[in-house]
Amino acid sequence: MSGVNIFLAILVFSIIIVIHEFGHFIVAKANKVTVLEFSLGMGPRLISWGKTSNGCKVVFFKSSKYFEEHTEFNENTLYSVKLLPFGGSCMMLGEEEEVEDESAFGKKSVYARMAIIFAGPLFNFILAFVLSVIVISWVGYESATIIKVEDGSPMAAAGVQAGDVIKEINGDKIVIDGDLDNYTMFTPFTGDAVDIVIEREGKEQAFSVTPQEVKGEDGSSSYKLGFYHGKRDKVGVLGTIKYASYEVVYWIETTVKSLGHMIRGKVSADDISGPVGIVKTVGDVVDVSSKEGPSTVVINLMIISILLTANLGVMNLLPIPALDGGRLLFLIIEWIRRKPLPAKFENYVNVGGFMLLMMLMVFIMVNDVIKLF
Repeated sequence: MSGVNIFLAILVFSIIIVIHEFGHFIVAKANKVTVLEFSLGMGPRLISWGKTSNGCKVVFFKSSKYFEEHTEFNENTLYSVKLLPFGGSCMMLGEEEEVEDESAFGKKSVYARMAIIFAGPLFNFILAFVLSVIVISWVGYESATIIKVEDGSPMAAAGVQAGDVIKEINGDKIVIDGDLDNYTMFTPFTGDAVDIVIEREGKEQAFSVTPQEVKGEDGSSSYKLGFYHGKRDKVGVLGTIKYASYEVVYWIETTVKSLGHMIRGKVSADDISGPVGIVKTVGDVVDVSSKEGPSTVVINLMIISILLTANLGVMNLLPIPALDGGRLLFLIIEWIRRKPLPAKFENYVNVGGFMLLMMLMVFIMVNDVIKLF
């Protein structure tokens, strides 16, 4: 993988993480919470800057001890870029410990704290929507238009034609091509008839199509209808907003359904990727797209960014300790009980959750490296 590909992958990651942390940051500021440090990356600091009484000061390769000794940074937010380009943080006063200061996170109302925590994933979804608007404005949305029907296939026998737009399949509404991909991915065809509603020349027609069995080399069976789909269609401003919204919903739904498959054991370790695997995927996208020109590279990078930022938003909302969803769960419990959980209990759970999360990340990273070779 070239250095350019790695740089572009890190750039994509960085933008997504910065937007996530900015969500926490801006809502914390709006609620008058003191933000101690806003950082991109993990590990040792490479560069840090912040306001002091003498203006903005920039320092390089400084540890936490340096900032404890140089109190001129204490009154304002410290901004940092750290060594490892994966992750980021928005550290707030009184976030992990009790602080007797009205600007501390823990001193704010439960609703304010919920808003601050939820803002990170929310900003990921907002980024996905903005990128979707740009992509659709540029190249159009991908409709579930049939572009080819195989000769002698079940679809051809039923009378379905190229140019027909699929609107419904077995009762499930199809708005964009991704909806059709989702259906076929998570509800594979069997030998049972499939009820399909298509739109042809402005009128809807219904068909019942029985999939054809296809034998694999290993003797396994799969079923196909015999058609190819997906076509970019340009739309106006309102259409762009509409289909951008559906695009975000599609990626959220895909992530949630994929998690369901993983929990049920239908996904193998080879199907799971972490930062290393995603960097490789981004690199592959750049390599393939570069043959068609820079604009195609940019479009495809934005499309994969939509997938990644929506995925990050969903994953962060999982009720797992150390993730935003886990913290929201504690806040919901506090709201129901009308008093917070014991601080020690919450800290123990968060530390334990963080350790398990780090172990999972290491496992996924090792698995990614093994797949590379």
